[in-house]
Amino acid sequence: MAYFFSYSLLYAIKALAVIFYRFEVHWLSRRTVVDKPDVRLMILLNHTSLFEPLFVRLAPHQLIKNISRNLIVPGADITTRRPIVGKLFRSLLPGIIPISRKRDESWNYFLSQITARSFVAILPEGRMRREDGRDKFGKEMSVRGGVADVLEKIEDGDILFVYSGGLHHVQIPGQKLPRLFKTIKANLEIVPVADYKQYLQSQPGDDFRNKVVRDMQWRLENKLPICSEQPFRKTQQDK
Repeated sequence: MAYFFSYSLLYAIKALAVIFYRFEVHWLSRRTVVDKPDVRLMILLNHTSLFEPLFVRLAPHQLIKNISRNLIVPGADITTRRPIVGKLFRSLLPGIIPISRKRDESWNYFLSQITARSFVAILPEGRMRREDGRDKFGKEMSVRGGVADVLEKIEDGDILFVYSGGLHHVQIPGQKLPRLFKTIKANLEIVPVADYKQYLQSQPGDDFRNKVVRDMQWRLENKLPICSEQPFRKTQQDK
């Protein structure tokens, strides 16, 4: 029952995204979702809004089925506990697992739920970018190490990187209603898990976690599309 409800909601959001938004997408890899990759891990960089489910517009039918059936994703407990937003996210993503944003029992429980069939989604920054480009505490946005823990649990398949141009022109955290008829930008890339791990092994240093964080931070700073409507970044030089 949860699968069918999630599947229906995802398609409803996809339909709304088609009607109300234009998407400008660039693939950074030769392979795309048309090639039916075996996506085991989706990494979204540049977390700016709770309206990021709009990116389901880019998912083909098979990927939406996989998300509905096998997705697990860590979600901030302060978000999942919210009466309306939390209920919506739990309905949309039955596999959302509340975490405290610390490496505690909640994080360990999330990791324990990753199986050979799981489709894992993660936002490596671990918090949301605000209107000034920083987090809600005024700190610079940066990648945290949780994504390395997830990668250690996944041995095969593909990684789908989603580099968001930002959604502040659609909805800034704290705003109740989104703006319609905006252009949403994203760069996408598919990388086999084995190839990515082999690449990391070739990098200097011995600590896997540090290598992952360093690479994800580089991707965050260099692979996002430029969206001139973002209040925190107008040009490539303002990154």
